[in-house]
Amino acid sequence: MFTRSVTRKAIAGKDIKFGVEGRQAMLKGIDRAVAAISTTLGPKGRNVILEQPYGGPKITKDGVTVAKAIEFKDPFENMGAQLVKQVCNKTNDLAGDGTTTSAVLVNAIFQEGFKSIATGTNPVDMQRGIQKAVEKLSENLTAQTKQVKGRQEIEQVATISANGDVAIGQMIADAMEKVGRDGVITTQDGKTLATELELVEGMSLDRGFISPYFVTDAKNQKVEFEEANVLISAKKISSIQSLLPALNVAARSGKPLLIIADDVDGEALTTIIFNKLQGKLKICCVKAPGFGDNKAAMLQDLAIFTGGEVLGEEAGPQLDAEAEFDVNVLGTVKKLTVTKDSSILLNGGGETTAVQERVGLLRDLIEGETSEYNKEKMQERLAKLSGGVACIKIGGASEVEVGEKKDRFVDALCATRAAATEGIVAGGGSALLHASSVLDAMLADESLNADMKTGVRIVKQAVRLPAFKIATNAGKEGAVIVEKVLEKSDASFGYDARNDQYGDMFEKGIIDPTRVVRVSLADSASVAGLLITAEAAICELPKEDPPAPAGGMGGMGGMGGMGGMM
Repeated sequence: MFTRSVTRKAIAGKDIKFGVEGRQAMLKGIDRAVAAISTTLGPKGRNVILEQPYGGPKITKDGVTVAKAIEFKDPFENMGAQLVKQVCNKTNDLAGDGTTTSAVLVNAIFQEGFKSIATGTNPVDMQRGIQKAVEKLSENLTAQTKQVKGRQEIEQVATISANGDVAIGQMIADAMEKVGRDGVITTQDGKTLATELELVEGMSLDRGFISPYFVTDAKNQKVEFEEANVLISAKKISSIQSLLPALNVAARSGKPLLIIADDVDGEALTTIIFNKLQGKLKICCVKAPGFGDNKAAMLQDLAIFTGGEVLGEEAGPQLDAEAEFDVNVLGTVKKLTVTKDSSILLNGGGETTAVQERVGLLRDLIEGETSEYNKEKMQERLAKLSGGVACIKIGGASEVEVGEKKDRFVDALCATRAAATEGIVAGGGSALLHASSVLDAMLADESLNADMKTGVRIVKQAVRLPAFKIATNAGKEGAVIVEKVLEKSDASFGYDARNDQYGDMFEKGIIDPTRVVRVSLADSASVAGLLITAEAAICELPKEDPPAPAGGMGGMGGMGGMGGMM
């Protein structure tokens, strides 16, 4: 007798939590996530150790790296943590630094908003009050801003962003001095104990690979080639026939090939990817940078830099399946790195005199140009041709140390660029503390209703938290430090947590980029405001494993008696 088992497909349902219950579950996740992230804040912030799916643990003081590693088992708590991660990611994308401040602010605003809703405050009006307060604070931060004037201030910004590491500040200031503010600065793992600065003549493009199938370094999602040829086409490449002669040359030479074209798609792209995956070609395709006339000019810049020619132009050589391919139209680069949204070409094969002539021509064109837009684009091209690339090779005694130091270098670089763009304000949380005094006038404004004023009050309290946490991480009483700073009306007055002193933050070199502080405040208030107005949260229930099927052949045990048939 046979027994039949029926396997039922496990169906995961959804769970809904409303009002207080939903907000409380998310707040718990936010609290736990921010508690881990905020330990890194300030010059005496601590490290966080992260388990990784491969290799040893990672040790970091970078807020966004910690946020990305957090994931909770409870789906509602995890939803809260993922929102914090989203805030940190957005701040990191827009400003490059200030992610820990964003996490602290979103927690403070949501926590106070949650308490206010429980006492009957209307969440929609409260959110409007929060947004109005943030707008007022942003205006005040702009008024406090001072422009970056010299090397010393660039060094100070980088030092503060790197958690007070003076060596990092000095190296970034050196790099920026060599390539200029418009130049490109990259970081990579070094091979020695010391951190070194290397200046390489290179060109950067704001275009990445067309397809992720070109990636050679899966861990970092980038393409890296050395001693590569460069084919530059002004036209779109769709047919593989016209490209075959060039691909055959690349296959025979064994050298990597970078194709920069208006676009590569259809049959051409499919064939290139297939051959790359088969290991027959080392190749990568990148879309041409710029638009219209600017695109044509940038392709000419690339041709001069690499020592090649632009194919497909009316008066120039063409991609032709019938004619024999002339290898002289290919440019060369010593090294190239391509990510999903940028490319860096180092040591182009173009003649130095030709590059210098092009640089001189661009300078003359800039002087005679009346259109601000065209002038800006020409200045970008000039920076790419003349600036070069500064490469910081980060050294350390172990891979873990190099990784931790690299995170701080990247933060410091982003903060320095932000400071050069929008200027600087007093650091250590002082700028937000002093800016909060402008909210007193809003609290006295009769055009705002009581619930909107509650939102203003929440922001006023929340902006105290970064300075409070910096002092707490330094082992001091945060509330006392905050009150003492607020006693002075001078916006540059603050607390130096490293040396346990009060004074002028600009004189002490404790400064933050205005962009970083402004973006941190805006992003955190935006997400916290939306959380406050949420009345329901929906999560997927964890899937239950289906029961194991019963034994199907158990009823045939009696067949053993058939042995007598032999």
